[in-house]
Amino acid sequence: MRWDDFRESENIDDRRGDGPLAGPGFPLPTGQGGLGLGTIIILGLLAWAVGIDPRVILSGIEMTQGQGPTGGYEQQRPNQPPVRQKGPPADDLGRFVARVLGSTEDRWAEIFGESGSRYRAPRLVIFSRATNSACGYAQSAMGPFYCPPEQAVYLDTSFFQDLQRKLGACPVGSKTCEFSQAYVIAHEVGHHVQNLMGILPKVQQAQRGMSQRERNALQVRVELQADCFAGVWANRQQKKKDFLDPGDIDAALQTASAIGDDTLQRRTQGAVVPDSFTHGSAAQRKRWFTTGYESGNVNRCNTFEAGAI
Repeated sequence: MRWDDFRESENIDDRRGDGPLAGPGFPLPTGQGGLGLGTIIILGLLAWAVGIDPRVILSGIEMTQGQGPTGGYEQQRPNQPPVRQKGPPADDLGRFVARVLGSTEDRWAEIFGESGSRYRAPRLVIFSRATNSACGYAQSAMGPFYCPPEQAVYLDTSFFQDLQRKLGACPVGSKTCEFSQAYVIAHEVGHHVQNLMGILPKVQQAQRGMSQRERNALQVRVELQADCFAGVWANRQQKKKDFLDPGDIDAALQTASAIGDDTLQRRTQGAVVPDSFTHGSAAQRKRWFTTGYESGNVNRCNTFEAGAI
C-alpha cells in the first residue's frame, strides 16, 4: 500500500502518552455506546488476554448497543475529557493513520458531493490503553469503535499488532498489513457515513422493540454495510491514484475472515452460535467488502434490503 502522498487529516486527537486512566476498582460507565469492531475483538482477545476485568467485557458489549444521541450517550458527556492538541502526529504510525483518514475524507466528500450533499468528516482519537469518550470508558481490549454523539472514531494503535500476532489477520511483518489496518479505519469511518445518512438512529429505534436475537441480526447488517463502505472507499481511492500493491486486497479479505464472528467463536469457545453474531460471518464480511470494492457504488451496499447477506 502506497500512502505517502495521501493528504494528512487535521481531524486527529492524539491522546497517546496521556497514561492509563484506569486502576483497580475504577468505576466503569454503564451507558450505551458506539458501533465498531469492539465486541468481536474482545471475543478474539479472550483466548490470549490475562486478567481482564469482567467489567471491561461488559463495557465492550455495551459499546455495541444504541447508535444515536439517546440511550445513555448524553449521560456520558460530562465524563468526556478536554480535547488535546489536534493535527497530524509526527511519528510514522500516527502519520499513517492521519493519511488514511485524510483519504477517506477526500473520497467520501466526493461521493457525498455527487448527490449534492456535504460530507462532515469525523474526528479520530488515537489513545494508549484507555481513555474516556462520550460513549463510555474506552480500553484497548474493546478494539476500535465509532461514537455517534461525538462523531468520532476511537483507536488504540496497538490493535494493529493484535491483528497480526493474535488474530492472524494478515502475515506478521508484511507490508500488506498496512492495507488491513486501513480497512479497519475505513470500516469505522463507514459507521460515521451511516450516522450522517441517518441509518444508525433508525437502527437504534428499530432495535428497541426487538428480541436479542433480532437485535443481533440487525446489527450484523449494520456491520456488513460498514464493510461494504470500506470497500467503496478502497475502490474510489484506487481509481484516484493506483495505491494498492499485490497482495493488499488478499490481506484485507484475510482480515475480514479473521474477525468474522464464526472464526472468533471457534477460537474462543469451540462452537459457532449464529444467533449471537453481531458483525457477520467470515464469508459475509469478505463478500460485502468485495461488493463495495468491485462496484465502488454506495447503492450496492444496502444490506438492509438484501434478502440473503
